[in-house]
Amino acid sequence: MFNLKHEAMSDEEREEQELDLTNSEVVTKYKTAAEIVNKALQLVLSECKPKAKIVDLCEKSDSFIREQTGNMYKKVKKKIERGVAFPTCISVNNTICHFSPLAGDETVLEEGDIVKIDMGCHIDGFIAVVAHTHVLQQGPVTGRAADVIAAANTAAEVALRLVRPGKKNKDVAEAIQKVAAAYDCKIVEGVLSHQMKQFVIDGNKVVLSVSAPDTRVDDAEFEENEVYAIDIVTSTGEGKPKLLDEKQTTIYKRAVDKNYLLKMKASRFIFSEISQKFPIMPFSARALEEKRVRLGLVECVNHDLLQPYPVLHERPGDLVAHIKFTVLLMPSGSDRITSHPLQDLQPTKTLDDPDIKALLALGTKTRKKGGGKKKKGKKDEKPESAAEAEPMEAATSQE
Repeated sequence: MFNLKHEAMSDEEREEQELDLTNSEVVTKYKTAAEIVNKALQLVLSECKPKAKIVDLCEKSDSFIREQTGNMYKKVKKKIERGVAFPTCISVNNTICHFSPLAGDETVLEEGDIVKIDMGCHIDGFIAVVAHTHVLQQGPVTGRAADVIAAANTAAEVALRLVRPGKKNKDVAEAIQKVAAAYDCKIVEGVLSHQMKQFVIDGNKVVLSVSAPDTRVDDAEFEENEVYAIDIVTSTGEGKPKLLDEKQTTIYKRAVDKNYLLKMKASRFIFSEISQKFPIMPFSARALEEKRVRLGLVECVNHDLLQPYPVLHERPGDLVAHIKFTVLLMPSGSDRITSHPLQDLQPTKTLDDPDIKALLALGTKTRKKGGGKKKKGKKDEKPESAAEAEPMEAATSQE
């Protein structure tokens, strides 16, 4: 049915319609956010040394993202929001995620730690996120540490080849669990890979890494011009995250659809500050006026005004790895815009599953007619892909 309203679209409506990857400016904003977040990750890695304070590294990374994004789009008529899309977290060894301590925290890195770095940046609400795992040591990573990182990285490479138009979310979950099992590791339960949209870090289309009785997601098909944060967490343990101490939680997100009249003055003070400074994106309690933070946040969380991102753990002695990347489902193929090369890995296990090996051998770009072009596309698409996959895929030639 023809809609006359379409004839006289306002600028706002036209803008609303075009804000996906069909708009080249949107693609530029995603890629600019990705460039900044990749540099912030590089900065943190360069500072990851024994006795470095975790809170200082988190703060340095967030400040870098704020500074870099702040230098952009200064001279535009309409103010463009930009900055941290997910506060930097540095979770070590059996800590799974979301460790981003408050200013007074004295936790430091130690030689041999498995360090998981997780962060996000946005330009005008277009978000790029990344997570990377690094072992604090010289030379190649061996033993179970190498297994758990190889499992996460190979699962990420497989996911990259399955998150493409026409494929289903459940195909991804099955394949990444096979990969983890090959390295005698588990995919950690409850981890969701979300579609992202402008100002939406956790869209409704998701990939559930492991189906669990208490977590169900709708079947969905990936479509062209969508953007996803693919989130892979592997463990040498059971893969069952535990919340040990709610007081460790420092990252929250405003639940925009909830309202409640807060009773305590401290809560109202905090909530007003959050609504002004962080109306949509997740934030760290470090960024708030600190005196009354804990008291005020508790009431906000109890009445669902804030969604907490708790610090989760595996059992002591278990090792956990985390790889997360942002992928744009472009008409020309999947474009992974956030990543960092891994250390040299020498896992104790090898991947023999022929289906998975066949998937890893696939390119991530759409095939073009004419052999020359296809080859060039594969070569340019992701230089570190082959380097990362080789140690764990000795039997498979990637390129």
